[in-house]
Amino acid sequence: MEEIVIKDSLKITPMQIGGDSSKVQLILNGYLDTYNSPEFQSHINSMIESGVRYLIFNCNGLTYISSTGIGAFTSFLKQLKQKKGDMVLFGLQSKVMEVFELLGFTKFFKIASDFDEATEMLTGEKTEEKQQGKTSEKTDMFPLIFQCPYCGKKLKTSKPGKFKCSGCGGIFTVSDDGKVNPV
Repeated sequence: MEEIVIKDSLKITPMQIGGDSSKVQLILNGYLDTYNSPEFQSHINSMIESGVRYLIFNCNGLTYISSTGIGAFTSFLKQLKQKKGDMVLFGLQSKVMEVFELLGFTKFFKIASDFDEATEMLTGEKTEEKQQGKTSEKTDMFPLIFQCPYCGKKLKTSKPGKFKCSGCGGIFTVSDDGKVNPV
């Protein structure tokens, strides 16, 4: 599978998962906004039409996303569900995760903390490391479902950091050990 570069602003590196052509990890580097989203959507739609049913988006290198970019992910999920497939995102940087949280999409998408968890969420299969019991405490802690310390709204995060409640706008932190503290 060849690397795709969109308008010098987004690089997509597709990688087949486990020798199965219907399962692909897409490594994203750059940003996703109104400028490059239509071309991004066109490339991924072509993959789905060619038989890819399961997508894992590795967002470790995704530095920014706009609502248009999230709209593209929504479109992919809809297409995949129609084909009895699914998708998972992982590695969202805090600024990118904040956009998903502020727009309420953390409830809509499957968001994992790492590739192993994403694979498990996508296929239900554990990776060799997890089968052998080599999990870290952090992987076991996240994703974390908790209540906003201000308004009590149910929230979810895939990693520790500083966040803003989508309900009341209150700012709080989530520590590595899963403790939620108002700022």
